[in-house]
Amino acid sequence: MKSKSNFLKKLLGIVGCMIMAVAFNAAAGATCAVAIGCAPETGAIAGNVLALALGQAAPAGSFRAGVLKEIWTGEQIKQFRTALESWGWLARIRSYNQYVNNDVIHFVEIGGDPTVLVNNTTYPIPVTALEDADKPVSLDKFTTEATPVTNDELHAISYDKMASVQERHRDVLVEAFGQRAIHAIAPDENKTGVPVLFTTGEAVEGRKLMTSADLLAIKRSFDKMGIPKQDRVLVLCSDHVNDLLQTEQRFKDHYNINQTEGKIGRLYGFDIYEYDGTPYYNSAGKKLAWGAVPGATDSQSSVAFYAGRMMKAAGSTTFYWSKAENDPQNHRNLVNFDQYGICLPLSETNCRASIVSAKA
Repeated sequence: MKSKSNFLKKLLGIVGCMIMAVAFNAAAGATCAVAIGCAPETGAIAGNVLALALGQAAPAGSFRAGVLKEIWTGEQIKQFRTALESWGWLARIRSYNQYVNNDVIHFVEIGGDPTVLVNNTTYPIPVTALEDADKPVSLDKFTTEATPVTNDELHAISYDKMASVQERHRDVLVEAFGQRAIHAIAPDENKTGVPVLFTTGEAVEGRKLMTSADLLAIKRSFDKMGIPKQDRVLVLCSDHVNDLLQTEQRFKDHYNINQTEGKIGRLYGFDIYEYDGTPYYNSAGKKLAWGAVPGATDSQSSVAFYAGRMMKAAGSTTFYWSKAENDPQNHRNLVNFDQYGICLPLSETNCRASIVSAKA
């Protein structure tokens, strides 16, 4: 009787593992199917067929989760990079993904532009070297905190839970990348070639409003730096958007007509976008360090840049998963991601500016 009882326990354990494997295979397969426009049930079946086929070729004792881990990692890479290429102002910045090697990128710091001679009669023509420089830079690593997914959840709601978990991890990674990117683009402080301006409007609730005159001041600063007229981008924080909606009818008209993916329209030579993740500056015009909590005397900024002298790159993605079978107390899986990426100016000067809400 005892041997029969032990046999039943082992059998039930095997069946339980098989059920969890099938559920997880279905989750991964269905999510991938939806991403490429196929029916989720087709992907659920394909996920199990693929896991079974590869499982037969795998060494004894290797669990099918290894196959599924690759599926989830591949899907996360695809969705993350797609988001970066379609996410408002960030999409305006050229991708350097193809130059990433071992999460390090070698990019060129642009030294200057050639001089154009018109109707030249003096020879030999002067020679001006464009002294670009190679700059190897390690990509930033973004890590999400682990999310628990219990076996009961997987059993009850199948692939919807895993798809939801992955989507939420992707969204917070993209948001963190965007905040890090605009922080890196914004000047550290006011210097020649990297102006930090202050708003000059009416004082309301402890700060001066942004006005059309301030937009014109940003344009003037770009004109003086000789920045090309095309691909000028201005990312306004919500305070500055609301200021202009309150006082500038032309801005209001653009906002109501053409607001897609955070884009407001084109004014004063800038393609204007709205984004809440712009950096803060102190009252002296110095940018707060990344991750610093703004205080009562700090103000949020809007950031302008020339897209032709910016770069972004997405590096490797790692999917981490601890299995519920290794957690006898909670019966839960833990899921999280590492994502490498970076966004930086290719030139230190003459390509960017900030405007900060001045304290009243």
